[in-house]
Amino acid sequence: MSHIGFIGLGTMGKPMAERLLQAGHTLNLHRVKPTHQDLVALGGKPAQTPSEAVAGVEFVILMLPNTPDVEHVLFGAEGVADAISPGTIVIDMSSIDPVATRKFAARIQEKGGFYLDAPVSGGEIGAKAGTLSIMVGGRETEFERAKGLFEVMGKNITLVGENGAGQVAKVANQIIVGLTIEAISEAFVLAEQAGANLEKVREALMGGFAQSRILEVHGKRMIEKTFDPGFAIKLHHKDLSLATSAADALDVKIPNTSATRDLMSAAIDNGNGGRDHSALFLEIKRLMKGQ
Repeated sequence: MSHIGFIGLGTMGKPMAERLLQAGHTLNLHRVKPTHQDLVALGGKPAQTPSEAVAGVEFVILMLPNTPDVEHVLFGAEGVADAISPGTIVIDMSSIDPVATRKFAARIQEKGGFYLDAPVSGGEIGAKAGTLSIMVGGRETEFERAKGLFEVMGKNITLVGENGAGQVAKVANQIIVGLTIEAISEAFVLAEQAGANLEKVREALMGGFAQSRILEVHGKRMIEKTFDPGFAIKLHHKDLSLATSAADALDVKIPNTSATRDLMSAAIDNGNGGRDHSALFLEIKRLMKGQ
């Protein structure tokens, strides 16, 4: 069993940490809140600072909202970089900028550590069930060392390439997921406006070529209007902004990604940023009404 410093106990991080504790690993937990007491009951050890959380550990796992958060935790005051032991593997499971990821990896290596970027897909459902898809960038040696941890949290675990490649794969994933949610939203708004029963429409589509996990899960959320995250629109908007920034840097045109990002911006402006990304359906309905 491994000794792990775990930083980032949000919607995704908390169930991921819980699975690691249940598997018998020892976890130092940064910023334990009242809602995290069940993790302490499982043996998690509270730590007040990132440096305290990673003292003496074999692995550091980060599950944070965005690039500046990761940079601050790694390299800010009382950060990870100045406290890790030689040979420690830092595993960033956040979804952040691939270019920044490569720079972070180089700085950690200068401190004697190793770095894997390992963003995930599967949402809170996958985090709780241990069925996340995990896209890894880094060296095969460190990937093999960390694979046992990944197998506790996920099912589809792929070493994509060097540092940054995991984040590139996650950006691609978020383009596909975001555009699929937008397409289902449009289809459902059209079907509803035409007077069709959305439950029956979804049932019919699930038996055809449009079948997908997104139609199954998020289509159901749209019909039932259950938009508790899940994965919040504001976080998916951040990911699509990473995608469009990368595309601009590479002179690649991704017009539908840009359009879906803008729809998410509007949803945030209309107070839906904290709702599940399936609530993009509400923004399409708002456009239909001309509001």
